Amino acid sequence: MYWTLELASYLEDAPWPATKDELIDFAIRSGAPLEVVENLQELEDDGQPYENIEEIWPDYPSKDDFFFNEDEY
Repeated sequence: MYWTLELASYLEDAPWPATKDELIDFAIRSGAPLEVVENLQELEDDGQPYENIEEIWPDYPSKDDFFFNEDEY
């Protein structure tokens, strides 16, 4: 399983919190690439919903990771 910013971006609008099956369904319905669906299928399924993308990909960059000062523009 591997994630990139491009692949993870397909899950930004997912209905969080969501179970593994709900995320797979969302990815298929939204037209996400096959790699996204395959990555989701490899997740462990303990029946508990995922609260956000960070629970799936802990290294997902947050807004704070970018050094862009919105006040300057």
